[in-house]
Amino acid sequence: MGKLRPEKEEHLAPCHTRRDEKGNSERLSYYLKSHSQSGQSWGSTPGLLAPPLPCTLCPPRPRSLWNLLLLLWTFLNCGLGGNAQGPGEWTPWGSWSRCSSSCGRGLSVRSRRCIRFPREELCWGDTHEYRLCQQPDCPPGAMPFRDLQCALYNGHPVLGTQKTYQWVPFYGAPNHCDLNCLAVGHDFYHSFGRVLDGTPCSPGAQDLCVAGRCLSAGCDGLLGSDAREDRCGRCGGANDSCLFVQRVFRDAGAFAGYWNVTLIPEGARHIRAAHRSRNHLALMGGDGRYVLNGNWAVSPAGTYEAAGTRVVYTRATGPEETLRAAGPTSQDLLLQVLLQEPNPGIEFEFWLPRERYGPFQAQAQVLGWSPRQPQPREVEPQPLESPTVIPPRTPIPTPEPCPPCPDTRGRAHRLLHYCGSDFVFRARVLGRVRQAQETRYEVHVQLIYKNRSPLRALEYVWAPSRCPCPPLALHRDYLLAARRLISPDGTQDRLLLPHAGYARLWSPAEDSRVRLAARHCPL
Repeated sequence: MGKLRPEKEEHLAPCHTRRDEKGNSERLSYYLKSHSQSGQSWGSTPGLLAPPLPCTLCPPRPRSLWNLLLLLWTFLNCGLGGNAQGPGEWTPWGSWSRCSSSCGRGLSVRSRRCIRFPREELCWGDTHEYRLCQQPDCPPGAMPFRDLQCALYNGHPVLGTQKTYQWVPFYGAPNHCDLNCLAVGHDFYHSFGRVLDGTPCSPGAQDLCVAGRCLSAGCDGLLGSDAREDRCGRCGGANDSCLFVQRVFRDAGAFAGYWNVTLIPEGARHIRAAHRSRNHLALMGGDGRYVLNGNWAVSPAGTYEAAGTRVVYTRATGPEETLRAAGPTSQDLLLQVLLQEPNPGIEFEFWLPRERYGPFQAQAQVLGWSPRQPQPREVEPQPLESPTVIPPRTPIPTPEPCPPCPDTRGRAHRLLHYCGSDFVFRARVLGRVRQAQETRYEVHVQLIYKNRSPLRALEYVWAPSRCPCPPLALHRDYLLAARRLISPDGTQDRLLLPHAGYARLWSPAEDSRVRLAARHCPL
């Protein structure tokens, strides 16, 4: 950074007294006196910060004991034998200079001066301060800044001879902030001194050279600063403006397929999810489209763009899978797991602004995305009931009492399930059969709003529990959002009604709401 000693040191002139024409003494004031501007008036002296102040340290001619003591004190403090104490004082910072680069990254600089008495210490701190500045991106093919500096010596004699060379940057030298240039077609390089301030330390580096030193910028944009963002994204913060959400999803799952793990709300940072199993993490955006591992297809490891951040998905050779994102997310994301074997536990964590934590909990409950989904009820195994024994239109007895279902009302719930489902249709419930831990509905499809494959007039819709949520009443018309579930071995192809999914009684008003939801996400 800049040197501590200012270019010009300004001093306070010593105190004096003078007599007027009648012989009376009068006080003279202190005034700022520059080595280069001595003798000029206050209004014309550059760098003068204030008008002359009355000199209270230079008393009139002593006439009493009090005046004698005051004179002695003045004698010791006006530089006539005393030692000054403490450092001087800085002038205010000047304005920032223009950016050093016309395109891409550069730096701006501002400076200040130290004002001190003759025997005072130098001011503590730096005379110059540097910050990053960002200009529009350089056009394709533009010559890098370091290349341009080397090219200035092309065709000019160097090394004490008349021979000339063509020069390109050389990055193998120890000091990256020296202008080290390689002679084209030769095996030597030459150092032309320091690079200009604002030159990148190396190709693609974020650090910049300043006064021969390679400096990185803190989160405050100042080069050489050690200010860093906390986990909440605040520069120099103490992690006190956000909350840390860390949990383990342990639900076993009643069937193979996609299960909700957690809602990752808008504004989340430092997101991480990991597990060790043959299952696969899946991520769905707010528009209902899968970012990775959706539609029964395993995505390759790599970096994916989602909700305004980059998601890094890794899958080790062993049964370990991780998902990381720096954030902050610009919209809600849904983390799911594609179960193929019992779930040993999925660890997930993220940082969330305090003001978003309450809405996150409320939204998770409303949408049925609580961080811990209800465990499947334990029931005694029942023999399979053959569908041929019960006529399709024969009503099934009402099941035993079930726990209440989560509230699934609201526009957000409708929009999410409409966009994230494979099928949205109006159907009448004709029959219901419980099979082990599942419920199968026979429905008559009446109107199709969305479908990714053909639907028949009569279909089976499966719910993953003997107490499905929401339950469907017989002989009533519903609007249903279902997903297609194909078993890993390809032997089963089902329409699945997710737990706490979208299943609402049909009405003209709900029909209008569904048609409106269709405009906000692709089919």
